[in-house]
Amino acid sequence: EEEEEEEEEEEEEEKVIEQALLSMGKLLAQKGRVEELSKLIKSIRPFLGTVSKAKASKIVRELVDTFLDMESSTGVEIPLCLECIDWAKSEKRTFLTLALEGRLILLYHSVGQYSEALATVNRVLKILKKMDDKHLLMEIQLSESKVYHTLRNIPKARAALTSARTTANSIYVPPKLQAALDMQSGILHAEEKDFKTAFSYFYEAFEGYDSIESVHALKGLKYMLLCKIMLGAPEEVQSLLTGKMGLKYSGRGIDAMQAIADAGKKRDIAIFNQTISKYEAELQKDGVIESHLKALYDTLLEKNLVRIIEPYSRVQLSHVAETIALPYEVVERKLSQIILDKKFSGILDQRSGVLIVFDASEEDQTYTYALETISHMGKVVDALFKKAQKLS
Repeated sequence: EEEEEEEEEEEEEEKVIEQALLSMGKLLAQKGRVEELSKLIKSIRPFLGTVSKAKASKIVRELVDTFLDMESSTGVEIPLCLECIDWAKSEKRTFLTLALEGRLILLYHSVGQYSEALATVNRVLKILKKMDDKHLLMEIQLSESKVYHTLRNIPKARAALTSARTTANSIYVPPKLQAALDMQSGILHAEEKDFKTAFSYFYEAFEGYDSIESVHALKGLKYMLLCKIMLGAPEEVQSLLTGKMGLKYSGRGIDAMQAIADAGKKRDIAIFNQTISKYEAELQKDGVIESHLKALYDTLLEKNLVRIIEPYSRVQLSHVAETIALPYEVVERKLSQIILDKKFSGILDQRSGVLIVFDASEEDQTYTYALETISHMGKVVDALFKKAQKLS
């Protein structure tokens, strides 16, 4: 009985210490103390040797996740992760080693070391296929999808995400990981210009992250607003931000998206450029937002140019450039593209710097109708020939 009581007391002590360590990790993360959190992760190793491997793995994984969620970019993240991996290997903790290597992939991805990230993905996937850890397998497949997306290899990113979702169907997926899956699904649908489906996935991701108070919830909300802007419904942005959602996540990130929506609503390229300059950190440093804003900029520029030149039959390019407040070369290049894409009828006289606008003429359908008639006649002759063969 005494032994049982001692064991229970030890278990209770371990739980208290575990909870204290995790709470301290979260507190240090909230205060942005990167070095202190790094030291904490290293200093608890003697304690980890006294608890079960499963509990030790859980503590290390949670503390490393807390550290990575800070997204501090101080340069100590990769060395710390590699040091933890070496320690796990020396302790012969295979599952913990693989879990930490999964975090290392995301770190390599965040600093642009894509070849190292893919090499680690391939090595870890080979090992995981021999083991039965579907949870970790799904994490690695999701990380692989993120790396391929950044490298603009969308087919491989889509294939990796499909594999991750297939793996997820047979296991319980924690809210944080489910939100990450939904976020990546939304990003890939947005790449295919399917912003309606992308919005649904971003909404699911936002709700998932919001339920666990994750910092990534703000990113999900920003992507939701981006989808509304890209769908040509910038007026819906304000309605999404009414109530608790808007108050909870208000800040420069949301202000930036509202300003972009305002520029889209007014179809004003000048306001758009001013917003990009004002909120450079919030808009330019996010690869997903940046790529779609380029497409939005092109669309706004086209609409503005067409609106300016519509009243004229001949117009000087210098006047167009002055009106739209853009460099002459940019206007000339964009007008050439619009004409080549047959979005506007006209010709550029580069010698005199004049755009000659043609009246929109209806396309002559005679040849199209003639070809259709010949095609139908061919089918009739073929059918008659088959009937004649049957009779003979």
